[in-house]
Amino acid sequence: MVRKKQIKQPMSYNRLARQPIEQLFTIFQTSRKGLTEEQAVKARETYGENTFSYGKKPSFLLEMLKAYITPFTLVLIGLGVTSFVTDVVLAAPGERDFFGTSIILLMVLVSGTMTLFQSVRSNQAADKLKSLVKVTALVRRAGHEAEIPMEEIVCGDIVKLSVGDMIPADIRLLATKDLFLSQSALTGESYPVEKQAEAVIHEQAAETTYENMVYMGSNVISGSAEGIVVGTGQGTLFGQVADSLASKPVKTNFELGIHKTSYLFIKFMALMAPTVIVINGLTKGDWMEAFLFGLSVAVGLTPEMLPMIVTTNLVKGATSMAKKGTVIKNLNAIQNFGAIDVLCTDKTGTLTQDKIILEYHLDLLGNEDERVLKHAYLNSYYQTGLKNLLDVAIIEVANEELTIENQHYEKVDEIPFDFERRRMSVVVEDAQGKTQMITKGAIEEMLQVASVVDLQGEIVPLTDEIKQKILKKVCELNEDGLRVIGVAQKTNPRVVGEFSVADESEMVLIGYLAFLDPPKESTKQALETLSRQGVKVKVLTGDNALVTRSVCKQVGLGTETLIMGEELANLSEEELRQEVEQYNVFVKLTPQQKQQVTRALRANGHTVGFLGDGINDAPAMKEADVGISVDTAVDIAKESADVILLEKDLMILERGILAGRETFGNIMKYIKATASSNFGNMFSVLVASIFLPFLPMLPLQILFLNLIYDISCISIPWDHMDEDYLEKPKRWDSSSIGKFMLWFGPTSSIFDITTYALMYFVICPAVVGGSFHTLSPSQQVAFIAVFHAGWFVESLWSQTLVLHALRTPKLPFIQSRGSFVMTTITSLGIVAGTILPFTSLGQNLGLAILPANYWAWLLLTIVAYLLLVTVVKQCYLRRYTELL
Repeated sequence: MVRKKQIKQPMSYNRLARQPIEQLFTIFQTSRKGLTEEQAVKARETYGENTFSYGKKPSFLLEMLKAYITPFTLVLIGLGVTSFVTDVVLAAPGERDFFGTSIILLMVLVSGTMTLFQSVRSNQAADKLKSLVKVTALVRRAGHEAEIPMEEIVCGDIVKLSVGDMIPADIRLLATKDLFLSQSALTGESYPVEKQAEAVIHEQAAETTYENMVYMGSNVISGSAEGIVVGTGQGTLFGQVADSLASKPVKTNFELGIHKTSYLFIKFMALMAPTVIVINGLTKGDWMEAFLFGLSVAVGLTPEMLPMIVTTNLVKGATSMAKKGTVIKNLNAIQNFGAIDVLCTDKTGTLTQDKIILEYHLDLLGNEDERVLKHAYLNSYYQTGLKNLLDVAIIEVANEELTIENQHYEKVDEIPFDFERRRMSVVVEDAQGKTQMITKGAIEEMLQVASVVDLQGEIVPLTDEIKQKILKKVCELNEDGLRVIGVAQKTNPRVVGEFSVADESEMVLIGYLAFLDPPKESTKQALETLSRQGVKVKVLTGDNALVTRSVCKQVGLGTETLIMGEELANLSEEELRQEVEQYNVFVKLTPQQKQQVTRALRANGHTVGFLGDGINDAPAMKEADVGISVDTAVDIAKESADVILLEKDLMILERGILAGRETFGNIMKYIKATASSNFGNMFSVLVASIFLPFLPMLPLQILFLNLIYDISCISIPWDHMDEDYLEKPKRWDSSSIGKFMLWFGPTSSIFDITTYALMYFVICPAVVGGSFHTLSPSQQVAFIAVFHAGWFVESLWSQTLVLHALRTPKLPFIQSRGSFVMTTITSLGIVAGTILPFTSLGQNLGLAILPANYWAWLLLTIVAYLLLVTVVKQCYLRRYTELL
């Protein structure tokens, strides 16, 4: 017996939080330069891997049991046990027959093995797809900083944190700057909490309140920090409560649909099987045979391959999406992906290019001014938070146009950006010892903190008149599609080391920067395509109205319907639900308002997808039916997403939505066609049981017919959907399956009954030499064998070919044809069933060779059946508008 390796715990978090920094370095054998690679290997052996699972991963044995033990296979197993008892245990030694039991066992094995295979394959595919999306952390090893995968972090590592980062392990903070975290995953706190490296921890304090500790599972809202890892994987606070956090996820509309469908079939079985048993017992007198036949009818109503077909479709759909640049983290999200009818998206990087250009750096009179660019550069260069596209654009232009000796400046302090202030400040000191605070941010917020302005070197008070002139100039730039931010400074601010948001006051506004965020060339086409496919796009942005209006106008979005976050803040929940339907563009939104808009749309019955890549998008992504992110997004956004786009392009998203709809369509194709065919066959059996003096088909023959048909259905995931079907969002509607069965099931029964009459009154008497009641017992056996063979072949032909008729609302084989794989496999199934009566296996099943004149009648029956199905299909479409 192998013992599980025990993970060493150095001491409690209470003691770790109160230890001096140097003592921590000693405990973990590290320093501010970080671990060497050799030390990291040793730490991993000592303290364990930085991985953990939410609860126990199902074992292979459990996966196997789930595959083989389903409501459908239980019916088969019950029939197999009964067959074994009657045909083997109770039979005379010379009459024991294992054939029936073997066929039933084969069906269970085929269904279960295929389901197990696809289940294992889906898990492997999901793991492989997830591996494409890596969550990393910035770690210092042997004095060098590098981004490494989260799972490679070990105790003793020195980690640097900035805005948008997920906390990769439990960390004791060494240095912090205005660090605010969201700990909602651990504590349920709605508001961010502040953390400080210098905080004094009381012995009685709760672990989650330690101000100098941050924990895996939380994420950085604003600020920056550096710390030493003191807990990894299962040893983290998050790992210890992982089992309790692993609550059963809410079932998606897709999963509920599968369950409702399964129960629908079981209800039909519960009704049909006892009815057939009673009728055959009373009319034939053999209650054991009637019981076996009733069970086989129940099996005939059972889509045994449902779990396997569903899993295969999901895996194939996820693999297909991956090839098109869409990674599915959650397989069950595929159906919701295809069902999206409202797509909420940010503006920057989605509608526009993921590169912002600094067009102008202007003084307050609108003249080019290098001084404004220099101050903006110092602010962007020395900040330690998440450098956004604006910072990158400023630094690029400054490097081209200015000569700035960075060694002449030293950073003193900073006040990081947050989404409430919408500005950030840096304090720098030059070679002469002059200290200045430089702030940049949204114009409205900058006007609030400025008291004076610099007009061509003259410092004058910020009057209402000057403010209006500034806003007018900014408005002109905004109308040209330019995004404008202000730049202000303050010389020799307060005492060093005590800077805070309060210092952002009484500042000198010196100018502004104008950025161009040009739309992508593909955006307009993508929006038009999504609109044609029934997906309404709504823009949810924190940017201002004028810039957003300009961009939306260029890409073809209606800008007459635009609403600001300030207006939304005053609405009740009911009013918000009305307003989200009226407007397509929402501007100046906070992260919470993005979440509220998404929630309101879902409450109105929409299936909502949210495409985002920032920390401010994470709440809305979690609220949406499908959270969509990109592989370049911040960690928390990627973790919040169900779907990851490998390229931030709406055309990629559009292809993913179509793949989701095709996957859903193929699942519904199998369920509806199989349900209606099986129901029709069993309804025919019920009618035949009343009028025929013998069973219309033996239990084993029904099972074998089902086996051939189910194997043919394995090809359905490789079929394609008509382009018309992909044009609209698809939602699971279980009630439509019952309607479909009632419409198309009896249609097939009409021709089953004509086949009964043909075989009973015409073909069988011609082959055997008389009507059934005039024949000897041995001739009656031959009569029954021909009858069974005739109906077996007709049932297989009609049941298989109707798959092609019901897979499309168009004319089958003419206007719409199945894929090569589906056509080939279903054709092989028909060939195998057709030649079965001519083989020894068929004779063991109780089938006889069919006469030549049967085939002409069969062809006439099938053609007439397909024509009637086409007529009924048109009536169904006029009534319900959609087939699948």
